[in-house]
Amino acid sequence: MLKQEKQIYLWLVVFISAIILAVVVIRAVVNQHHKHNYTEHEHSPSLFESFEKNAPGINQPKLSINNVIRAARSWGPVYTSWYGQKAPDFKLVDINGKEHRLSDYVGRDVMIIFWATWCGPCLIEIPHLIELRKTVEEDKLAMLAISYKTIMPPNTTKMVQRLVERQKINYTVFSVDINDMPVPYNQIKGIPSSFFIDREGKIKLATEGLLSLGAIKAILAAE
Repeated sequence: MLKQEKQIYLWLVVFISAIILAVVVIRAVVNQHHKHNYTEHEHSPSLFESFEKNAPGINQPKLSINNVIRAARSWGPVYTSWYGQKAPDFKLVDINGKEHRLSDYVGRDVMIIFWATWCGPCLIEIPHLIELRKTVEEDKLAMLAISYKTIMPPNTTKMVQRLVERQKINYTVFSVDINDMPVPYNQIKGIPSSFFIDREGKIKLATEGLLSLGAIKAILAAE
């Protein structure tokens, strides 16, 4: 009986030791994974910061659009099936009564921003867009900010106009019905969202989430 008890005790010691060893190994792997993610997180702001201080193409590293997407934290790519396709044309009248066609801007980069007056992240993004407009010439980049009219939550043309005046927004702003826009622009599910159209009129990237000034310039500069 004593011999059986010793065997049970030895097996119990071996079993507990194996559990402890497994826990140590798992924790080591998890810590290494967290360390890797932390390194990436610390690296990504520096990537975008290198673009923030200068206009696109000036004293900036070359990178691909995939590099930019991998560094993203506050936003992500959407509508990926449209990348490389010709951007559907549209005609809209801005809040100042001027008519715009997307096709009028072929030959320059275009950023189409979808936003609303009630959207917190959209309001946080506005100063970045204002600074972008100050640092990139209009003959190189067209900025078209589209706000869809809604009843609930309310987002009227007057609300848009008041906010534009209060924030001193210096780029082109529209307040329109969603039915005025073709696919894929009328399929926006989250805001802020942006479409980046290249100089040939093709969709380069579409994003959902808050974009910083550095991230926008990196997207514009990426190939």
